Amino acid sequence: METLSSRILLRPSDPGKSRAFYRDTLGLAVYREFGDPENPGLVFFLGNGLLEVSGQRDAEGPGRLELWLQVRDLAAEHRRLQEAGVGILRAPLQEPWGLLEMWIEDPDGVRIVLVEIPADHPLRRDQRSVADL
Repeated sequence: METLSSRILLRPSDPGKSRAFYRDTLGLAVYREFGDPENPGLVFFLGNGLLEVSGQRDAEGPGRLELWLQVRDLAAEHRRLQEAGVGILRAPLQEPWGLLEMWIEDPDGVRIVLVEIPADHPLRRDQRSVADL
């Protein structure tokens, strides 16, 4: 699999406390903020990696730790992983936020989201204005 980018996803039981811990206590720099301004998802720099703190873990839901892997061709990975017998939790689907996502799990049940970023998505465009350059 050709992985273009990755991040660790943390689904905390108390999002506000976790955001404050990673941002204020540890002092991690924010790479990206998204979603509800009152309860935003935050993505932090972790040296050569990224940590996303978003959503909230349901006591009955899946584990608190997940992996986010950006791939070049999600449809090709879907076919390849199906043929390899990997447990596909959810087939590729375009999310309301524009990303193509597919969920799988590793042998221990760790959930992994494979993501393709379409060419027209804001994550693939330079958001600076010409005046900023």
